[in-house]
Amino acid sequence: MTVEEFLAWRGGVSGIIYELVDGVVRAQDAPSVTHGSVQTNLIYLIVSHLKALHPSCRLVTTPGIRPHLAATWNHRIPEMAITCTPSKATVRDIEHPIVIVEVLSESNYRDTLNNVPLYASLPSVKEILLVDSTCVGAQVIRRGDDGVWPENPAPIDPAIGCRLESFDLTLNFVDIYADTHLATSVGEPVTS
Repeated sequence: MTVEEFLAWRGGVSGIIYELVDGVVRAQDAPSVTHGSVQTNLIYLIVSHLKALHPSCRLVTTPGIRPHLAATWNHRIPEMAITCTPSKATVRDIEHPIVIVEVLSESNYRDTLNNVPLYASLPSVKEILLVDSTCVGAQVIRRGDDGVWPENPAPIDPAIGCRLESFDLTLNFVDIYADTHLATSVGEPVTS
């Protein structure tokens, strides 16, 4: 299936999020409660920051991403993305995402990591934030000033937090994992 065919397709079971992976439709797994809580915390933290300091930008949840790499056969759906492009009524793919955020879980870990090079193929993307929902840990993959992506991102120290340079935002692990069973683990060494 091509991206155009995928976007015209009415989908299968209601409530399930689908993405197109190398021409094949794939349903996303239902997230765990911890995954959902981490996602909700991130949404709150990011939206609050954008409204206060970057009101022309916005966070979009489950945005359509059409990567430049293998664009005819791929339409991915990350957790969220930040863009500063005004909203348009008929657009189904987020235009010019600057930051893409994914929450990792046991069921989506490999698939999500396979999406990273596709996200990085978009010229507007400056940072990709990966936050773990099975343990306290995160990675920010940041495009260098020279336009080159690093080979391996370094894990982030939970005591410092995740820094999104594109929006001058530091996300503290205490806030990311608030109200989850992982909250008591914040401050321990990173295991991911």
